[in-house]
Amino acid sequence: MGLLDAPTYNPAKERRRRVKILVILAVAIALAFVIYLNRYWPEEHVVDKFFNALEKKDYKAAYSIWMHDPGWEQHPAKYTRYPYDEFYKDWGPGGEWGIIQTHKIDGSVSPKDGSGVVVVAQVNERSERARIWVEKSDKSLSFSPY
Repeated sequence: MGLLDAPTYNPAKERRRRVKILVILAVAIALAFVIYLNRYWPEEHVVDKFFNALEKKDYKAAYSIWMHDPGWEQHPAKYTRYPYDEFYKDWGPGGEWGIIQTHKIDGSVSPKDGSGVVVVAQVNERSERARIWVEKSDKSLSFSPY
């Protein structure tokens, strides 16, 4: 084979190659978009579990999610800043939201220079939204400063 004996041009092979590249590129872009849309899914999932526990009226489980400590009852003195009694006053039947029957996670946002995520939820189909702060490092909850 000499220098001037080049293989013949095959347009079908070139088209298949171009289609493969475009499909891979489209899948990569779609995957990046899905990952971007779900970047706060872990924090939203924690808040969803919290409200599910409140809907079941399992306030001790909800408090364990709030503090991110399933064994909080073994050492309640560790949580003197927000003890269970205050939590029950805030989230129990006599709290601001009343008996929680329904909830829907509306979305979340991470403020600049923040160590957590604000998750916004609609509670009992009220127009006012609950704003819960979820700390990224340990997934503990608190009231949103924003």
